[in-house]
Amino acid sequence: MEKVIEKRLSRTEVPEALTWNLEDLFDSQADWEKELAAIEHDAAELAAYKGTLGNSASSLLACLEAEEHLSKKLVRAGTYISLLQSADGTCPDNQANSSLFAALLSGVQGKTSFIESELLSLPEETIEAFIKEENRLEPFSRKLQDLGELRPHRLSEESERVLASLGEIHGAPYKIYQNAKLADMTFESVEDEDGNLLSNSFALYEDRYEFSSNTYVRRKAYDSFVSTLKNYKNTVASAYAAEVKKQVALSRLRNYPSVTDMLLKPQHVTKEMYSNQLDIIQAELAPHMRKFAALKKRVLKLDELRYCDLKAPLDTEFNPKTTYQEASDIILEALDVMGPEYTQIMKKALSDRWVDLADNVGKSTGAFCSSPYGVHPYILMTWQDTMRGAFVLAHELGHAGHFYLANKHQRIMNTRPSTYFVEAPSTLNEMLLGRHLLKKTQDKRMRRWVILQLLGTYYHNFVTHLLEGEFQRRVYDAAENGQPITANMLSNHKRDVLSSFWGEAVTLDEGASLTWMRQPHYYMGLYPYTYSAGLTASTLVSQFIEDEGKPAVDRWINVLKSGGSKKPVELLKEAGVDMTSPDSIRQAVAYAGSLIEELEESFLS
Repeated sequence: MEKVIEKRLSRTEVPEALTWNLEDLFDSQADWEKELAAIEHDAAELAAYKGTLGNSASSLLACLEAEEHLSKKLVRAGTYISLLQSADGTCPDNQANSSLFAALLSGVQGKTSFIESELLSLPEETIEAFIKEENRLEPFSRKLQDLGELRPHRLSEESERVLASLGEIHGAPYKIYQNAKLADMTFESVEDEDGNLLSNSFALYEDRYEFSSNTYVRRKAYDSFVSTLKNYKNTVASAYAAEVKKQVALSRLRNYPSVTDMLLKPQHVTKEMYSNQLDIIQAELAPHMRKFAALKKRVLKLDELRYCDLKAPLDTEFNPKTTYQEASDIILEALDVMGPEYTQIMKKALSDRWVDLADNVGKSTGAFCSSPYGVHPYILMTWQDTMRGAFVLAHELGHAGHFYLANKHQRIMNTRPSTYFVEAPSTLNEMLLGRHLLKKTQDKRMRRWVILQLLGTYYHNFVTHLLEGEFQRRVYDAAENGQPITANMLSNHKRDVLSSFWGEAVTLDEGASLTWMRQPHYYMGLYPYTYSAGLTASTLVSQFIEDEGKPAVDRWINVLKSGGSKKPVELLKEAGVDMTSPDSIRQAVAYAGSLIEELEESFLS
């Protein structure tokens, strides 16, 4: 039999309909380059305000408005090159332009770092008096308040200027990681039982093979995947070590009690809230997930449940294909409960090329939503015709709807809420999709399938990302205690975290220990654990919507429109959720446990 070789497309071979429309940002590369020149000019003009911020309310307003204008340009230009790089990280022009923008941004930050320094040198009473005198300063009050809270951790103006000028260097660990992952790593093809050669890549493994019902192919792809990871573990460990050491050094320079205190500060989250998410979910969800793992091993008749089997479909013979169009239609049905204003945004996103769904060489793995101010959101994903893909799409549309509304109703400095809140709108869409699908059918196998999709969401947020958060906590604690950060050290910590959670239910191998190499979130502060906070909130809000209908929806839409104008605890209280209470977390975990119980019953009956 002739072997079939599956070929991945280059970016230039991808049909335009499967890509996002970046012309909504800039008509051409030349226009983008002109904008860079304009940014340099505006940054130089902004620097002329140095030494004037305390002169009068009008001087302060003029500087802040000029900074706001510059921020809009930076976001738009930065988004453009970031999206190009995400679509094809192997393109030399994208790599060069990404470096060009990073250098420009670093220079701008150096020129404008005086703003924070001068504001922090002004007495709080002076700033308050300026706001009362000039009502056009009111939209900046939240920014000024947040900045005031950083006063005890601010360095001298000269030190801040130097740190700002090193912005490109500070971003180097993440850039090295991304280049290693997207541009340098290559994976051996996988041969299936019939001798067909199947391409492998980060995107293909994480979006297709990890979910494959074919145990032979799933495990072979995993072995190929891990084989390449092992070859790069020391390089990636060095990049991550640099990131951790950078954060630890900055926390000490700025006189924070710990790096955790520093990284939680911009999230407006207490250490108690942070610890509650990590501790309560690990303790109370682990028994449910071990039960789920045992069920999977029994139903799939596996000799052992390896780490690479955790995402295998339970009902291997019931896995209906779902096209992108079919998924779009069912998502719109599910979100109809959110009202016409919200659903109209969703329709535009799905029809106006806000989504890049192609699979091509060099494309970033996973999925994300980028929301440049003044344009519209952009969604990246790799569509694989699976129902799980519909949940991923619904998730990113949740981000898109959130920031479309926030950008429309807030000034740019008030659009982005704390990362503690940011995953709530996205996971709410997943909850609404799952609940809608469950209402549509009483068929046992279909209900089982939908429950598995919902459990995929809880696995992603309450297991994968939460355990990443626990791993981060341990690594930062070790680093602050002077422990060297090496590939072996990171693998040992990751294995310990996984072992504590899964116990004897899952066989952990070297590939499981190398999971720390797979996520870029470690380079984004204390981001991973916030996924669990968002899903905790959205689980409760989805229940409110089911019980109350329009009143709960109206509260939620108003919360989305508030953007980042309020702190996360305030936003969620407006929606009816008290995230300072451990009971909220326990309620969400209990719902996930109830899904596993129904799943077990479906296999017994």
